[in-house]
Amino acid sequence: MQEPLIAPLLEDLKNIDESVRNSATQALWRIWFEQKGMLGLKTIQRAQSLLDVGNHADAEATLTALVQSQSDFAEAWNRRAVLYYTQGQYQKAIADCETAIRLNPVHFGALHGLGLCHAALGNYPAAIEAFRQAIAIQPYALANQRLLLECTMRLG
Repeated sequence: MQEPLIAPLLEDLKNIDESVRNSATQALWRIWFEQKGMLGLKTIQRAQSLLDVGNHADAEATLTALVQSQSDFAEAWNRRAVLYYTQGQYQKAIADCETAIRLNPVHFGALHGLGLCHAALGNYPAAIEAFRQAIAIQPYALANQRLLLECTMRLG
Protein backbone atom coordinates (compact mmCIF):
# COMPACT_ATOMS: atom_id res chain seq x y z
CA MET A 1 0.00 0.00 0.00
CA GLN A 2 1.77 3.17 -1.24
CA GLU A 3 4.76 2.67 1.09
CA PRO A 4 6.76 5.67 -0.21
CA LEU A 5 3.84 7.96 0.71
CA ILE A 6 3.07 6.31 4.05
CA ALA A 7 6.53 6.16 5.67
CA PRO A 8 7.01 9.93 5.99
CA LEU A 9 3.43 10.33 7.23
CA LEU A 10 4.07 7.75 9.94
CA GLU A 11 7.11 9.76 11.01
CA ASP A 12 4.99 12.92 11.05
CA LEU A 13 2.64 11.25 13.56
CA LYS A 14 5.53 11.46 16.02
CA ASN A 15 6.21 15.16 15.38
CA ILE A 16 5.93 17.52 18.34
CA ASP A 17 3.93 19.95 16.17
CA GLU A 18 0.23 19.14 16.47
CA SER A 19 -0.60 20.59 13.05
CA VAL A 20 1.97 18.28 11.42
CA ARG A 21 0.47 15.29 13.27
CA ASN A 22 -3.08 16.25 12.31
CA SER A 23 -2.14 16.69 8.68
CA ALA A 24 -0.42 13.29 8.64
CA THR A 25 -3.39 11.64 10.32
CA GLN A 26 -5.80 13.05 7.74
CA ALA A 27 -3.51 12.06 4.87
CA LEU A 28 -3.26 8.49 6.15
CA TRP A 29 -7.02 8.18 6.53
CA ARG A 30 -7.44 9.52 2.97
CA ILE A 31 -4.95 6.96 1.60
CA TRP A 32 -6.65 4.15 3.49
CA PHE A 33 -10.16 5.12 2.41
CA GLU A 34 -9.07 5.55 -1.21
CA GLN A 35 -7.00 2.34 -1.38
CA LYS A 36 -9.45 0.76 -3.82
CA GLY A 37 -10.24 3.90 -5.77
CA MET A 38 -13.53 5.70 -6.06
CA LEU A 39 -15.64 2.53 -6.17
CA GLY A 40 -14.34 1.37 -2.78
CA LEU A 41 -14.65 4.85 -1.31
CA LYS A 42 -18.20 5.31 -2.61
CA THR A 43 -19.21 1.91 -1.22
CA ILE A 44 -17.89 2.83 2.24
CA GLN A 45 -19.68 6.17 2.02
CA ARG A 46 -22.91 4.42 1.03
CA ALA A 47 -22.57 2.10 4.04
CA GLN A 48 -22.00 5.11 6.29
CA SER A 49 -25.08 6.84 4.88
CA LEU A 50 -27.11 3.73 5.66
CA LEU A 51 -25.75 3.72 9.20
CA ASP A 52 -26.55 7.40 9.60
CA VAL A 53 -30.23 6.68 8.96
CA GLY A 54 -30.23 3.63 11.24
CA ASN A 55 -30.25 0.99 8.51
CA HIS A 56 -27.70 -1.33 10.12
CA ALA A 57 -28.70 -4.42 8.18
CA ASP A 58 -28.14 -2.86 4.76
CA ALA A 59 -24.94 -1.17 5.96
CA GLU A 60 -23.63 -4.53 7.14
CA ALA A 61 -24.66 -6.19 3.86
CA THR A 62 -22.91 -3.44 1.88
CA LEU A 63 -19.69 -3.77 3.88
CA THR A 64 -19.82 -7.57 3.79
CA ALA A 65 -20.14 -7.52 0.01
CA LEU A 66 -17.19 -5.11 -0.13
CA VAL A 67 -14.90 -7.25 2.03
CA GLN A 68 -15.88 -10.30 0.01
CA SER A 69 -15.13 -8.63 -3.32
CA GLN A 70 -12.09 -6.66 -2.11
CA SER A 71 -10.67 -8.90 0.62
CA ASP A 72 -7.42 -6.91 0.78
CA PHE A 73 -9.20 -3.59 1.47
CA ALA A 74 -8.20 -2.96 5.08
CA GLU A 75 -10.47 0.03 5.55
CA ALA A 76 -13.54 -1.97 4.50
CA TRP A 77 -12.74 -4.49 7.26
CA ASN A 78 -12.19 -1.63 9.70
CA ARG A 79 -15.50 0.03 8.80
CA ARG A 80 -17.37 -3.23 9.33
CA ALA A 81 -15.56 -3.65 12.66
CA VAL A 82 -16.82 -0.21 13.69
CA LEU A 83 -20.36 -1.27 12.77
CA TYR A 84 -20.06 -4.46 14.81
CA TYR A 85 -18.57 -2.57 17.76
CA THR A 86 -21.45 -0.10 17.83
CA GLN A 87 -23.86 -3.04 17.88
CA GLY A 88 -22.04 -4.71 20.78
CA GLN A 89 -20.89 -7.59 18.56
CA TYR A 90 -17.39 -7.45 19.98
CA GLN A 91 -16.12 -10.84 18.80
CA LYS A 92 -17.08 -10.05 15.19
CA ALA A 93 -15.50 -6.61 15.55
CA ILE A 94 -12.30 -8.15 16.92
CA ALA A 95 -12.08 -10.54 13.98
CA ASP A 96 -12.51 -7.67 11.50
CA CYS A 97 -10.01 -5.45 13.35
CA GLU A 98 -7.48 -8.28 13.29
CA THR A 99 -7.98 -8.69 9.54
CA ALA A 100 -7.57 -4.95 8.98
CA ILE A 101 -4.37 -4.98 11.06
CA ARG A 102 -3.02 -8.03 9.23
CA LEU A 103 -3.59 -6.18 5.94
CA ASN A 104 -2.31 -2.84 7.28
CA PRO A 105 -0.15 -3.29 10.40
CA VAL A 106 0.07 0.49 11.00
CA HIS A 107 -3.69 1.03 11.00
CA PHE A 108 -3.93 2.92 14.28
CA GLY A 109 -7.71 3.12 13.95
CA ALA A 110 -8.10 -0.65 13.80
CA LEU A 111 -5.68 -1.04 16.72
CA HIS A 112 -7.73 1.48 18.71
CA GLY A 113 -10.91 -0.40 17.84
CA LEU A 114 -9.33 -3.71 18.80
CA GLY A 115 -8.44 -2.25 22.17
CA LEU A 116 -11.97 -0.92 22.67
CA CYS A 117 -13.47 -4.33 21.90
CA HIS A 118 -11.17 -6.18 24.28
CA ALA A 119 -11.84 -3.59 26.99
CA ALA A 120 -15.60 -3.97 26.50
CA LEU A 121 -15.20 -7.71 27.04
CA GLY A 122 -13.06 -7.17 30.14
CA ASN A 123 -9.98 -8.63 28.45
CA TYR A 124 -7.71 -5.87 29.72
CA PRO A 125 -4.32 -7.46 28.91
CA ALA A 126 -5.31 -7.72 25.22
CA ALA A 127 -6.76 -4.20 25.30
CA ILE A 128 -3.55 -2.85 26.83
CA GLU A 129 -1.49 -4.55 24.12
CA ALA A 130 -3.66 -3.07 21.34
CA PHE A 131 -3.51 0.43 22.83
CA ARG A 132 0.29 0.12 23.24
CA GLN A 133 0.62 -0.80 19.58
CA ALA A 134 -1.56 2.14 18.57
CA ILE A 135 0.49 4.49 20.76
CA ALA A 136 3.71 3.21 19.18
CA ILE A 137 2.37 4.45 15.84
CA GLN A 138 0.59 7.55 17.13
CA PRO A 139 2.34 8.50 20.39
CA TYR A 140 0.44 11.75 20.96
CA ALA A 141 -3.02 10.14 20.71
CA LEU A 142 -4.48 11.13 24.08
CA ALA A 143 -7.49 8.81 23.78
CA ASN A 144 -5.25 5.75 23.52
CA GLN A 145 -3.06 6.97 26.37
CA ARG A 146 -6.14 7.45 28.57
CA LEU A 147 -7.60 4.07 27.63
CA LEU A 148 -4.27 2.36 28.28
CA LEU A 149 -4.21 3.86 31.78
CA GLU A 150 -7.84 2.94 32.45
CA CYS A 151 -7.27 -0.67 31.41
CA THR A 152 -4.07 -0.86 33.44
CA MET A 153 -5.91 0.45 36.51
CA ARG A 154 -8.65 -2.15 36.05
CA LEU A 155 -6.00 -4.88 36.23
CA GLY A 156 -4.56 -3.30 39.39
